Amino acid sequence: MLTPKQNYLTILRGEIPEWIPSWYEPYMEMLSKDPGFGNPIMAPNGPEYSPWGVRFVGSGPENNFGAIPEPGNFILRDIRRWRDVIRNPDLSGVDWERMMKKKLEGKDRDNLLICTSGGDYFQTLVSFMGFEEALIAMYEEPEEVFALLDYVSQHCIAVLKQELYWLKIDSYGLADDCAAARAPFFSVDMYRQLIKPFHQRHAELALDAGAVVERHDCGCCQQFIDDWLDMGVSSWNPAQTSNDLKHIKEKYLHRLTLNGCWDNQGAVSMPETPDDVLMAAVEDYVASFAPGGGFTFCVGLSGEKSDPRVQRKEQLVKDYYFEHVKDYYRHGH
Repeated sequence: MLTPKQNYLTILRGEIPEWIPSWYEPYMEMLSKDPGFGNPIMAPNGPEYSPWGVRFVGSGPENNFGAIPEPGNFILRDIRRWRDVIRNPDLSGVDWERMMKKKLEGKDRDNLLICTSGGDYFQTLVSFMGFEEALIAMYEEPEEVFALLDYVSQHCIAVLKQELYWLKIDSYGLADDCAAARAPFFSVDMYRQLIKPFHQRHAELALDAGAVVERHDCGCCQQFIDDWLDMGVSSWNPAQTSNDLKHIKEKYLHRLTLNGCWDNQGAVSMPETPDDVLMAAVEDYVASFAPGGGFTFCVGLSGEKSDPRVQRKEQLVKDYYFEHVKDYYRHGH
């Protein structure tokens, strides 16, 4: 009997696991970054600041207090002036050993993967300039954008090296959203020129330290998959349904694990959807993506968690997972 950690690593090696993982039975422990070392992901208690002084705010319970740069409050107006504005923080006085040991307190690394994430270079540029200005800068002043990200990378790589040394992480997540629902924000060539070199630095360090590398990229980003594999990426989340997922599953089976593949924003996931429609979609979901491995069960429903309709539907899906999905491979599929 494999541990949840061993079972998931089996998938990432391109092999058939003992069971299909899901978030109902945790298989990883994601360690958050302390303020001042990476862009905030959440801001549940009010504004937080990035290492470069960007003010992040939490929107509210409707998006689980996910942190976003404060609208309209951008610190960099002209990419050509970044040297006058952007300063990497001084890390010389950080007690890395104490900080990292505290992060590991109570963590079950025998059974769960210890994970960190980073590498959000495009999102960092957006946090400095705003979305439109960041894209214009990438088009009009690519040399300055590269120079800025190269400078920012000095801080990000320094933090990653400490994480790898003290935490001995099992999995590193390259988390940088590079696409909208229907298309990437920029071309593959622009990605290779301005963003991939920095993603690759992170991936190489993590792989050299013995960690697996996983990619988080929302939206229709399938154009970048070959570049991810070139960097040594083993899995992708959330693998949203705006991508041609069935083709991707067939083409990259045993090379790229798909963590997602469920339309959590579509009609099927809404509270008012009839139960039989939802469960028929769940059955088709499993039949489409479970065969051959390379898949984790990630059905997420829309709506307030306090809504009784949502709670009941989530229980239906959970029961279906344990009764029909978890032991899919043990049943000879």
